[in-house]
Amino acid sequence: MEISGIISAIVIGVVIGVLGRLVVPGRQRIGVLWTIAVGIVAALIGTAIAAGFDVADTDGVDWVELAIQTVLAAVGVAALDRAKSRPGR
Repeated sequence: MEISGIISAIVIGVVIGVLGRLVVPGRQRIGVLWTIAVGIVAALIGTAIAAGFDVADTDGVDWVELAIQTVLAAVGVAALDRAKSRPGR
């Protein structure tokens, strides 16, 4: 993987993480770095899922892939927030 690919993954991860955080209602008690990490993981997994359904490469914006990534990021943000808000942690 080239440095441009790594930088692209980080930038896309930030955007996906922020979108996922916006989708989850209420205040999340996770930091920016966790949001970015969740976004990067969601972007990578979402791309793999979109490729599996053969919707990863389309003309123009890949709306289906973006939607999959955003839903995964929202689930990840909600799960991490819930894990961090458990009593005794």
